[in-house]
Amino acid sequence: MYTAGLWMMVAMAALVLATGLPSWLLLLAVAGGFALVGVIAGSIDATVLTGVPLRLLGLLDNDVLQALPLYVLLGTLLNRLPLADTLFRALARALAPTGSGPALAGLALGALQAPMNGSVGASVAMLTRAVQPRLAASGMPLPRNAALVAAASTLGVVVPPSLVLILLGDALMRAHTEALNRTGAAARIINTQDVFRGALAPAAIMLALTALIAWLAGRGKRADGGEREKSESRTAAAAGEATLLGSEWLTAIVAGASLLLLLAAVASGRLYAVEGAATGGAVLFLYGALSGALSRNVLQEVLRETIAVTGALFALLVGATVFTLVLRLYGTDRWIADLLADANRSPAVVLAFVFAALALSALVLDAFEMIFVVIPVLTPPLLVRVPDAPWVAVLLLLILQTSFLVPPLGYAVILVRTALGRSLPMPAFARALAPYVLVQVATLITVLAWPGLVWRGEQASAAAVKQGPVPTLNDAQMRELMRRELDEQDRERSQPASGK
Repeated sequence: MYTAGLWMMVAMAALVLATGLPSWLLLLAVAGGFALVGVIAGSIDATVLTGVPLRLLGLLDNDVLQALPLYVLLGTLLNRLPLADTLFRALARALAPTGSGPALAGLALGALQAPMNGSVGASVAMLTRAVQPRLAASGMPLPRNAALVAAASTLGVVVPPSLVLILLGDALMRAHTEALNRTGAAARIINTQDVFRGALAPAAIMLALTALIAWLAGRGKRADGGEREKSESRTAAAAGEATLLGSEWLTAIVAGASLLLLLAAVASGRLYAVEGAATGGAVLFLYGALSGALSRNVLQEVLRETIAVTGALFALLVGATVFTLVLRLYGTDRWIADLLADANRSPAVVLAFVFAALALSALVLDAFEMIFVVIPVLTPPLLVRVPDAPWVAVLLLLILQTSFLVPPLGYAVILVRTALGRSLPMPAFARALAPYVLVQVATLITVLAWPGLVWRGEQASAAAVKQGPVPTLNDAQMRELMRRELDEQDRERSQPASGK
């Protein structure tokens, strides 16, 4: 019955593709069905299932999850207020001398707002509304501007401090703790700030290469037509940029600088994610109230959407928790751990196997579903064999982001085609997406080849991956290590407050 958990995942993937029902509902349905079969077959003790409510209460008593509704509110305000449109037009105007102003402006807006939006779906909704029509007006063909929107919408996966990184950091902290308990290794447990800082250099490399592709795509749109098309494209672009008033320039400059400072403060650890999201939400609310853009009707829509999205995410978390509990009751997680812990398999083989499984899962599941369902099962045994947790975390992010852009099943690809609501030929779309996918694959290979690109702080160096057997600790030593870790986390929590 150890393989029952794998069949649960297969059933979940099949139902997602076949039904289109909410993922949280499918997770609960699959978990409930397999739990019933397990109880009838005698593989699961029914009394264990009575502890589900307490498990959920303990899970929701998590400071990190306080950031979730705040990030949703922040992303909703960004989407509803006219700030995104003002920022895009100002950036397009400022970057006009490059010859690819609209394309680079769209990418820059995605880099600024994707971490705040929190999900690929929210980023696609914002960019297709504020950016895609202006890219089309500038003369960029539909496949190219759709590819740019899809690539920009995935930036929140790897650019800190996004909601994806926050939740992944929390999941990896649990997985790392489980791995250290298995091995008895003396190491500092990874936290969310480690994930933020570790992703900075790879994210910078990926952004630079993506900007190069966007610049080439923006310039390439003019190579397909004659002088008349050039003139019409420039006229359309100029018409969108010339409407900027002095107050709009000031708004764009202040808003852009504020977003950059906020992102930098959270990514560097000066602010916690909860504090950053709350600060950003308060500033946007004040801007909307003072500018008159946040009317009573708009505020009602913002709050309604925030509650709906937050409820869906917490429902997904509840469904995933029950799903993984049933999977663990079948012993599937221990079976996978023993399988990957086979001494005959090298760490490189284990790494390749886990990442291949994650890449295939990401073709069907969203980032949050991956973090809540798949990563808690596959990551602990991976960290047993490959103890460099920050490096593994960054590789996980790059795998997820790349999978979302692979046609035809990539999550961002499907969302962009659905959002545009028009005929978008998949062959042309795939050709336009290819350079962005290659950029992400190149970044992934670079991080694989040079683990030193990942910031580790007090973590073990890259040589730790090649070290021999780790020393084992007795129970008293493990309790002392956990006590020191908790004391260190308390000191880290008090540092930002003392520095204000």
